[in-house]
Amino acid sequence: MSVSVVLGTQWGDEGKGKLVDILAAEVDVCARCAGGNNAGHTIVVPIGPEKIKTTFSFHLLPSGLINPKCVGLIGNGLVVHVPSFFAEVDALQAQGLDCTGRLFISDRAHLVFDFHQIVDGLKEVELGGSSIGTTKKGIGPAYSAKASRSGLRVHHLFDHDTFAEKFRRIVEGRFKRYGYFEYDTEGEIQRYKVLAERLKPYVIDSVSYIHKAIADGKRVLVEGANAIMLDIDFGTYPYVTSSQTTIGGVCTGLGIPPKKIGKIIGVVKAYTTRVGGGPFPTEQLNDIGVYLQEEGREYGTTTGRRRRCGWLDLVVMKHSCLINGYDSFNLTKLDVLDNLEEIKVGVKYLVNGEELPGFPGTRAVFFKFRTDTYKGFLADLGVLEQVEVEYVTLPGWKRSIASTTSFAELPLNCQKYVGFIEEFLHVPVEWIGVGAGRESMITIEKN
Repeated sequence: MSVSVVLGTQWGDEGKGKLVDILAAEVDVCARCAGGNNAGHTIVVPIGPEKIKTTFSFHLLPSGLINPKCVGLIGNGLVVHVPSFFAEVDALQAQGLDCTGRLFISDRAHLVFDFHQIVDGLKEVELGGSSIGTTKKGIGPAYSAKASRSGLRVHHLFDHDTFAEKFRRIVEGRFKRYGYFEYDTEGEIQRYKVLAERLKPYVIDSVSYIHKAIADGKRVLVEGANAIMLDIDFGTYPYVTSSQTTIGGVCTGLGIPPKKIGKIIGVVKAYTTRVGGGPFPTEQLNDIGVYLQEEGREYGTTTGRRRRCGWLDLVVMKHSCLINGYDSFNLTKLDVLDNLEEIKVGVKYLVNGEELPGFPGTRAVFFKFRTDTYKGFLADLGVLEQVEVEYVTLPGWKRSIASTTSFAELPLNCQKYVGFIEEFLHVPVEWIGVGAGRESMITIEKN
């Protein structure tokens, strides 16, 4: 199959960008299928004749653009804030990365406007202590508009009079819902008239484009954003993003049928992190959590927020595997665990001593404990707040693996940690990240 997919297996920030960067060296098209500029991928690559390590931050654009021969495609499943799109293009250009003629946007993609971002903040205020922890990029309100069939799409920009009429009506609707807030409606309409002209060369019929690429034998890599535990259906709802971040989102966000998809790669961090609100069973609010934050430099690419940290959660990973059907894993940031005497891995969730049959938040699986102390739906997030995590404790390896280039060079206890994950999940680890740079990736050759 010519279509490969890279997906996040946890709550995001697993390091998908680096693997995409490596794989993009051998693909023709790198496509994104969901989300917006609320995603964040950081890639460190050598640039120029002196091979100076340069950090590139991607938010909306496919990070495969690092490969100068790769075409970047923003699919119909995304929501696009046009000013942020150009700010990112200009920033990459200033760093020496030219995207001219090889970056395209679907004409069906929905638009994010500044008023969506204002509304995003107002909705968080309404929620008060139950706030989701959104990035306030306007992503949720834009997807809400899409679902209610009141949104504007990229193609609307090129019929200015119709766009202006629809835009005024939408803004007035927001004033009625949230009360008047400061917003220059007419100024925005004129601003987008100018932006539309600049955007026009980037806009294509993405469905026809990607199907022609597949038919022509082009190699397509789909870059997932966020991760399964932030999926609108299968994540820790309502503490999720507003789009489909699973393998299903690849089909709906690009118009690709399932049978065209070949390899599905899951990117899993060697421990667990998440940002924003919501339950996090293996979170460590102690010295371990602080160590993982500092050693792993756990600060968001998009927001700069400090990430919450905890042990690897294999209950989450089993749920992730069920939904996405991974063929292999990229285990990232394994080097962050170098200095630990022992490493814990979450393997079961218990309530009143009884093991849960699945991950809370899965769709309506009714269960009842033999003790009759609790009954309900696993889709009820309240169950997750009651769980006690059962851990397996594994010995650490207490030495740096940053310079290792093969699996055989890893310390024995490090190899055992990788093996434990593989055996528990029945999915092979194909790549291991041992540092930030492109070269800090071990490829495991399986017999």
